[in-house]
Amino acid sequence: MSSPQAPEGHPRRWLILGVICLAQLTVLLDNTVLNVAIPSLTRELGASTSDIQWMINAYSLVQSGLLLTAGSAADRYGRKKMLVSGLALFGIGSLAAGLADTTGQLIAARAGMGVGGALLLTTTLAVAMQIFPPGEIPRAIGVWSAVNALGFAAGPLLGGFMLNHFRWGAVFLVNLPVAALALVAVVALVPESKNPRGDRPDLLGALLSTVGMTALVYAIISGPEHGWTSARVTATALVALLSLAAFARWESRIPYPMLDPHFFRDRRFTGAVAGAVLITFGMGGALFLLTQHLQFVLGYGPLEAGLRTAPLALAVVALNFSGLSAKWTARLGTPLSIAIGMVLMSAGLVSIATLAGHGYGGTLLGLLLIGAGCAVANPAMAHAIMSAIPPEKAGVGAGINGTLAEFGNGLGVAVLGAVLNSRFAALIPVTAASLPAALGSADTARERGRITDAFSSGLETSQLVGAVAVLLGGLLAAALLRRAERADSAMAVSV
Repeated sequence: MSSPQAPEGHPRRWLILGVICLAQLTVLLDNTVLNVAIPSLTRELGASTSDIQWMINAYSLVQSGLLLTAGSAADRYGRKKMLVSGLALFGIGSLAAGLADTTGQLIAARAGMGVGGALLLTTTLAVAMQIFPPGEIPRAIGVWSAVNALGFAAGPLLGGFMLNHFRWGAVFLVNLPVAALALVAVVALVPESKNPRGDRPDLLGALLSTVGMTALVYAIISGPEHGWTSARVTATALVALLSLAAFARWESRIPYPMLDPHFFRDRRFTGAVAGAVLITFGMGGALFLLTQHLQFVLGYGPLEAGLRTAPLALAVVALNFSGLSAKWTARLGTPLSIAIGMVLMSAGLVSIATLAGHGYGGTLLGLLLIGAGCAVANPAMAHAIMSAIPPEKAGVGAGINGTLAEFGNGLGVAVLGAVLNSRFAALIPVTAASLPAALGSADTARERGRITDAFSSGLETSQLVGAVAVLLGGLLAAALLRRAERADSAMAVSV
């Protein structure tokens, strides 16, 4: 049983935040670090294209499927216990991945790392909500969000550096000292907290949500490769739909739901949820395609491409670590902060779409605008989601936040990738309508130039679609949150 924090918060709260952010960073790095190791894995393990896809997807599928269940388990059994368990599982999985001799061993190890990652991503935010007083929570979430951006940028850089000096297994073994240090610090510093009600475990809800989310993410990942109407994608999507529908019905009928359906009656919650999906849809897909543009069209290597996308993360880190974004949010209010942040992000995507073909300057401007927008909008969005959920359900709230990010990101990569590919295939009607295949079949420099121009045209279209999605997400979230604030004010006046 946990005792509520004093109004001034835990006396070592900022040190504890540093510890849990270190734990989270290990997970975030692994979301992107494997991408730069693909050529080495193909060469040394004889991995096929299908093997490579499963190495990448095993981690994200398991992690996204378990986020909600992991958050509920943290609330029920103790957030510190789940944080320690997550670090231990992630470390063991990293060791197994680094020492793997076959593709099957590596895929299994990555799945194990995904279990640890789900526990870590949900408990870090939930712990932060418990140890900080209300006035400091926006800045704490800002620091937490900045670590997300840092992990996104540092993954390819760390992976490129390690592969220049060591074999491919080093990209996993480097997690071990970080996980060990974080594990010791968590045991020594982080206080235990859990839901004082001690609700019964919702085992059927956990099973249905895990199956439903895993199937949904798998359908989204498989769509671009196998076709959206293929038997594999259709069957998986049907499993996802039936499982999630059964989950929603079950949660509405039991007295101890893992995800209380009443949350969705709160305009703050629905507004933040809608905005979070659209923001990650636009951002995830657009930035995934930008890295391809930097490597395939502009000719940068993985490490060089990582360095050129780093300004986005650096802008987020600077604005959030300095506390500037939290100050702006306090002055402007959550709805306006989200609207302004997402307008900046949308403008950044437009800049990349229209200026990327004219050199790196337009891309740099776009990345800085996106970074500034992320620094303002993302913490405000996460705070809106978490504040709409009772403190004793903080783990579930963090699970919802993480699930939305995974879902939106996967959907963005799939849909915006499909937009780019359809545009590219229309301009370059080749048998294998992919940029590497088309370049490989080109015989002259003029033909290669025509192919890269077609890819750039597809990139521009997809980035503009992403910009519209982000802008709509910002306006929708801001409008719903503003209505919620007015309703709360009217209720307070009437009372």
